[in-house]
Amino acid sequence: MRLFDTHCHIADPRFDEDRDDVIRRFREAGVARALVVADPREEEPNQERVFALAEAHDFLYAAIGVHPHNASGWDDDAEATLRAYLAHPRCRLLGEIGLDYHYDLSPRQTQREVFDRQLELAFGLGMPVQLHIREAHGDCTELLRARWRAGRLPGGIMHCYTGSWESAKVYLDMGLYISLSGAVTFKNAPKLAEVAAKLPADRVLIETDCPYMAPVPLRGRRNEPAFLVHTLAKVAQLRGEAPDALAEQLWRNACRALGVPE
Repeated sequence: MRLFDTHCHIADPRFDEDRDDVIRRFREAGVARALVVADPREEEPNQERVFALAEAHDFLYAAIGVHPHNASGWDDDAEATLRAYLAHPRCRLLGEIGLDYHYDLSPRQTQREVFDRQLELAFGLGMPVQLHIREAHGDCTELLRARWRAGRLPGGIMHCYTGSWESAKVYLDMGLYISLSGAVTFKNAPKLAEVAAKLPADRVLIETDCPYMAPVPLRGRRNEPAFLVHTLAKVAQLRGEAPDALAEQLWRNACRALGVPE
């Protein structure tokens, strides 16, 4: 069995003391590849650490984007940094980008403007995107639909999806993948159970979003890519599929979404 963690943050300082062990554990658990995410507008910019990891390990890929929390920090320097790292051979996605109305750490109008600018950048570069949307599916679908109708929507992934099946169908119609995190294992997530069961086989992905969102039975712990096996097991149960067969389908989907060889 081989798994692809399509979104993780193992460059985070919470892994500084045991990162090598974390990598060893996830490799032993069957997670053969992972995508590590950078943001040049974090309080402590992490793009150098993320890309150093991707350069050091041929099973790691990188993504970079300005998260909606940090949209207020967008400027010409941020865009220049994105352009430079998006040209790196280990970079597969522009992300995570989007809208987050739960915390509103950047003004909503600023979030929308920066989201749209990064979508335009990705489209111009022919780069897929990874989308973080929290409590903002209405504004997100309005913005994406306008781009889709104009023929200027890049391909990409709805990362750590927490919306409804009705919203998921809208994103699927626009050609996007839906990525499920450990949240699908939570008892209070019936919407995600429906989404997991109904997603087309060729559009579903899984991820950890570690160190966040540890799945049941490890909820409350620092998440890590090795825990992806629990999310796989739950999604397989919800879909009525054998975990090994689903893992192979997810592997093909991830490689296709990120544009890497199987």
